[in-house]
Amino acid sequence: MRDHKKATAKLERLGFLDAIGNRLLALIGSTFLVGTVVIAIFFAHDQERMILENHERSLTLLTHTVGSGLQTIMQSGSAEIAESYVEDIKQIEDLGNIRILRSDGVEAFTDNLTIKQVNNLMGVEQYPERDLITGLKYSVTELSTLKKVVQTGSSQSVISNDNGNANMTVFYPIPNEEECTICHGSEHDVRGVLEITTSMQQAHDEIKAMRIRIVLIQLTVLVVILTVVFVKINKYVVVPIEDLSSSMIAMTEGHIRQEADVEGCCEFRMMATCFNDMSEELARTYSGLQNERDKLTTIILGAREGIVVTDRNEEIVLVNPAAERLLGKSGPELKKNGFRSIIDNPEHFAAILEDNLKSVPDIVVYNSRMLQIQATTIYSNEKSMVGSAALIRDVTQEKKLENELRYLSTTDALTKLFNRRQFDVVLDEEFKRAKRYGLVLGLLLFDVDHFKKFNDTYGHDQGDRVLQAIGKVMNSHFRDIDHPCRYGGEEFCAVLPSTGLEGVKNVAERLREKISDMRVDGLQVHISIGVAIYPNSGANSPDEMLKLADEALYQAKEQGRNRVCIAPNKV
Repeated sequence: MRDHKKATAKLERLGFLDAIGNRLLALIGSTFLVGTVVIAIFFAHDQERMILENHERSLTLLTHTVGSGLQTIMQSGSAEIAESYVEDIKQIEDLGNIRILRSDGVEAFTDNLTIKQVNNLMGVEQYPERDLITGLKYSVTELSTLKKVVQTGSSQSVISNDNGNANMTVFYPIPNEEECTICHGSEHDVRGVLEITTSMQQAHDEIKAMRIRIVLIQLTVLVVILTVVFVKINKYVVVPIEDLSSSMIAMTEGHIRQEADVEGCCEFRMMATCFNDMSEELARTYSGLQNERDKLTTIILGAREGIVVTDRNEEIVLVNPAAERLLGKSGPELKKNGFRSIIDNPEHFAAILEDNLKSVPDIVVYNSRMLQIQATTIYSNEKSMVGSAALIRDVTQEKKLENELRYLSTTDALTKLFNRRQFDVVLDEEFKRAKRYGLVLGLLLFDVDHFKKFNDTYGHDQGDRVLQAIGKVMNSHFRDIDHPCRYGGEEFCAVLPSTGLEGVKNVAERLREKISDMRVDGLQVHISIGVAIYPNSGANSPDEMLKLADEALYQAKEQGRNRVCIAPNKV
């Protein structure tokens, strides 16, 4: 059954290849046909225009010749000859209709109006009146063209259709020249209009013959070109593609090592060469794929980090032993509960997965461990989901060590207070916050009175015990939001956020009293305290505030020690 399907697929592919030449031929033929049709249309239109213009030009020239002859006869005073002249021209074969019209649209020589006007103008009966009076007039359309010719003094041509026969009519003005005014007066510039009508059948026959010639030429050229194109396409396109496709079909059937024929035009020769290189490279890659897969399996199974992978439907497809150990669940159990429930908190895990650790903490406490979870969804280039993966690390010891290092970097080892470096950071932050939001800020700076005496008399160990005792008092004396620090040596300080003058003064006095009341190995200790308040002290920076507190401390020393002095109010 499988072999039958393969054979059917192969026949379908070969049938597709056979159709390539036909499609290319149809595409090229249709493109050429459209192009030639467009060109033929424009050419035929231009030829038709030229034929009609030549016909109109010939008729206009004929009209001008007849009109000039008639004008010469009329100027000689021979009106009877003019009428005979027109009648003789009407007898010419294929010439069509010829008429001489007055400006009012009545055909000349058909009534006595002109004869009467001439006799009245000359004062004598120069010409006898006619017996046959017809008085023929034109239609409204013809009359409007006649009026235009009379008004402009220029000839006009009109194409009309009479019972399916196309005719061209030229209206030629007969000017009222100086010799004519003797008989007809000078009232009008145009004395009459000569109308000649001829059939356009000959022009239409020429146009039809021209169209037939164009179509025949077009079909002949199309057949020749398609024949040449078909032969070239079959030789240089279809045959090379069939050879290359046969090799590709064999490759899809499992025969990876294939070598396509490199003969043919340069493009297909290049394709065949590339295909042969690809086949060779694919064979090498395929042969090494198993080794690479074994390596990857070794890495995943031997990794200390937990790895959980899903498919596009978020079905878990891979769980390594480290993930089972860190999560305390077996692989089947994890697959049953689902990817988002691996830490028993789907909402938090979904936030980690969707937020990509931009704002959601990636550290969770699970099974008495601190686990760092990195989870992400992988998408293809077409933005479709490929799957998801989670990397789980045990960072319990790392976090414990990190906290210890943080504590050591900010804490004085002897007194367990904040050290000088942390004091500088805290004072800078609290000063900026107080300045930004218009808050008050208190600063205490003090040292141990006669501390050198403790060291000189009782030794440095005793001095250290005094400092430790002071640190213990400070840790219990201040609020959680305050920052007690060891400034250096026997100097201490404390930053009191949102505490005004009275509050800082009371805190300082109680601290001084507590230290005075305590005994360290039977020894009494006194301190002197300098206080600076923002904004009361007028300090513009943390350094200025510290300097003002130091000046107040110096003042307390000058006034006898064991007291609190406050920097002067400058606001």
